[in-house]
Parts: sequence; C-alpha cells; structure tokens
Amino acid sequence: MSLELVIGNKNYSSWSLRGWLLVELSGAAYQETLVPLFRADTHARLLEHSPTAKVPVLKGDAGVIWDSLAIAEYLAERFPDVALWPRDVAARAMARSVCAEMHSGFGALRSHMPMDMQRNAPLASVADDVKQDIQRIVALWAGCRERFGQGGPYLFGQVSIADAYFAPVASRLRSYGVQLPADAAAYVETIYQWPAFQRWLQAALKEKT
Repeated sequence: MSLELVIGNKNYSSWSLRGWLLVELSGAAYQETLVPLFRADTHARLLEHSPTAKVPVLKGDAGVIWDSLAIAEYLAERFPDVALWPRDVAARAMARSVCAEMHSGFGALRSHMPMDMQRNAPLASVADDVKQDIQRIVALWAGCRERFGQGGPYLFGQVSIADAYFAPVASRLRSYGVQLPADAAAYVETIYQWPAFQRWLQAALKEKT
C-alpha cells in the first residue's frame, strides 16, 4: 500500500498536524506532500489533491480521503492491530465523542488563538468565550484521564486518535502562555514529550513564515 499525505505549513496548520500524527500512529509508510498556505496559488494547488481544497488529505488505494475524522476511521480500520482507538468499548465511545466535539467545536479558541508554534507570548486579553472553551477543554481532559487514563499519561492511558486531535490545542495553550491546572499542564507536557509531536514541532520551528 502506498499512501500520500498532503498537508499545509507545519507552523500554522492544526488540521494537518492531526492528520500527520494519525498516519504516524498507524506506522504506515507514506509520502509527505506540503502545499504552502496563504499564497496566491494555494487554492489551485490544493484542488489538485482534494475536492475541498483543504488539508489534510490522504491518498492511497482507497482513493482520496479529505477529512481528518475520515482519515482517522480509515486508518483505524486499515491497521486494527495498532489500536488507534482505545480497545475498551466505553473508552472508545468516549474517545470518539471528544474527537467529534473537537472537530466541530471550540470556534472561539480557534479564532482568537490560531496555531502558531513559533509564538511564545500571551494575548493582551482573553475573551470570555475563549475562556469558556479553555474551561471545557480542561474539564474534558480531566474526565478522560479520570475514567480511562490509568494505563499511561495520555487521555486514554496509551496514545490514541484522541491525543492526535488535541495536540494542536496543547500547542495553542503553550504558545499563548495559558495558565492551566496541574493535571492539564501535565497533559500538555505529555504531548510535547510525544516523539512524533516533537518531530513536527522541530520542523515547524524551522519554517520561514
């Protein structure tokens, strides 16, 4: 099987980070294609890979998969021995729920704190709706860890799709210097110690913006 993952800039593209971590988790061999964002020809170049002109895009024997949740489910089915989702039924249901919430929610956080891995400075002020998003994320992480985190430092103990989904959030919280409860701060550190995340981070820090 030959896979190609199409992504955007590593410093800015949070959805690309999710897709990239998912493929890394699967252990599959793949080719990485980076299409620079925010350029005059970006839309046209992305249309060569995806009908939505968005990233990430996974291309392979199943055709073109152009949404991160679809990529997650495809890889979980294609590589069942890797256990990208938690094996426990209840844990797996919760993991799917938190990923779906991340996929469709937290608009205020996305708008006011876009991913910028080269940033290391707080906002001058944080809007109330952003604070609400952060509070919800902290509570969500705590719930996952309390119920299913006994087997390791990740949300469901062992690293999973859920961690790939929240890795860009961990990046935002650190980049913008958000003060967190001890358990949430420990989880952010877990993400930063994740070897795959570190490889992405080091590449992002070297990008010219």
